[in-house]
Amino acid sequence: MWVPKWYRDRAKGVESPMPTQVVSNEEFIPRPQTRQQAQVERLIGELADEKSKKLGMERRAFLASSMGIATAFMASNMVYGKYWNVAEAETMEPGAYEDKWPKDEYFIFDVQTHFTNGFPLGFRSAPFIRSMGFNLSEDPEAYSFENFVKEMFFDSDTSLICISGVPGKEINRGADGSILEGKDRSPGMLGLLPSWLMSQRKAELNEIAGSQRALCQGNCAPNHYWDKAANKPAFNELYEQMEREVKQYKIDSWKWYCHMDPAKSGNGFRMDDEMMTFPFYQKSKELGIKTFSVHKGYASQSRTLGNFAHPGDIEKAALAHPDINFIIYHSAMKHGPGEPEFDKDGTFNPETGDFEWHRDLMAIKKRNPNMTNVYPEIGSAFGTLAIVHPQLAQHLIGQNVKHYGIDHVIWGTDCLWWGSPQWVIDAFKRLEISDELCEKYGYSKLTKEDKAKIFGLNAAKLYGVDVKAARTNFPKDTLSKLKTAYVEQGVLRDNAAHGWVRAENA
Repeated sequence: MWVPKWYRDRAKGVESPMPTQVVSNEEFIPRPQTRQQAQVERLIGELADEKSKKLGMERRAFLASSMGIATAFMASNMVYGKYWNVAEAETMEPGAYEDKWPKDEYFIFDVQTHFTNGFPLGFRSAPFIRSMGFNLSEDPEAYSFENFVKEMFFDSDTSLICISGVPGKEINRGADGSILEGKDRSPGMLGLLPSWLMSQRKAELNEIAGSQRALCQGNCAPNHYWDKAANKPAFNELYEQMEREVKQYKIDSWKWYCHMDPAKSGNGFRMDDEMMTFPFYQKSKELGIKTFSVHKGYASQSRTLGNFAHPGDIEKAALAHPDINFIIYHSAMKHGPGEPEFDKDGTFNPETGDFEWHRDLMAIKKRNPNMTNVYPEIGSAFGTLAIVHPQLAQHLIGQNVKHYGIDHVIWGTDCLWWGSPQWVIDAFKRLEISDELCEKYGYSKLTKEDKAKIFGLNAAKLYGVDVKAARTNFPKDTLSKLKTAYVEQGVLRDNAAHGWVRAENA
């Protein structure tokens, strides 16, 4: 049985500022907590009890503070080794964190974010939130979005987001031939993020803020509309939907899952298919969209079509379309290290630092050093490794930078699956690639300037975001004013992860 991570934690009295086991975004089967993860969880609780008492704070308030999150990374270091840059002062001195990691030090642009129809956590009923002017609906869908705003912006340093969807075919016309709108376009897709809904929420958020705080993706893909008689894409329907998403929804990029089959065509699709996929590229160029974000890795979401999540089809597609940029979500990591498959021979090679399917993505760049339109994104991959195998987190970043270059690694978190992204942001701020790994594998140390590129400057270039203008506008917009009031009211972080884990007795 699967349960939301926050539900499991609440039942056990766990209030950790970072997840203490791998959570599933429904793209793989959640695994039981490991012995080491349980040890980290226990240490976080013990250290929090000790430190909060010394400071005369409530335990929950301590864990919701910057001192609490520093304590969580200290506990990780105690179990796995010193992988995170954290000082004792950060765990005991209010303000020490802020001195070490200044507010607004980085422009953070998260290219992979999700909201879901999850369980209510109390945000919409908080008197403070009501007093700040949010017009909150009581339906689950609206609740989820408001909680998304809170955790992405109020509870983290994120500046700009791209709302990312999951595959789902929109029905364009009703039985009478009339054009459908809103929920009628995606019946039975409760909990998912169709393109029309992402577009709607993007517009609402930017209107609330008074500036650009959100972008959105389109879900349309080559096998979403299928002519079963001819066994090929129904291009007229496909192009009609593409035009709708670009012109009406005003999407900023496409989101593809090659290993999914919403139209029940009987197959997935390859990015390098000249008959099926290349026409989509051409039409997209005509419509002005030249950024494709593609799910690669985490293949077990589809037991029958998982092979389509392999990155082997990127090479030909990227070389044939140098004017298109391909963002490779999850850096093509096949399995999370919490999955049994990760322990099979050949999945991870400790001698080379390679791991399955990520090594294939790296090999593409090795074969094509002049190829400049492929960008590894680190959503879920970095967060998973940070929790389970911190040294592999160094390998992930080290290899991405070594082979693709510091200006081609893209920040994403896959949150809200992981709760508020602040702990992932903290992890990357604190990441230091060891001297040993740099010497043995030829990795580079990450400078503040390097991290600034990964955190947001690289994605801003791809999406045409004027960072200087954004950083000038953000402090004056409504969202920043709401966040300031939120912080001043002393509202505590939820420390809740929304992804799935196995129930303790499952």
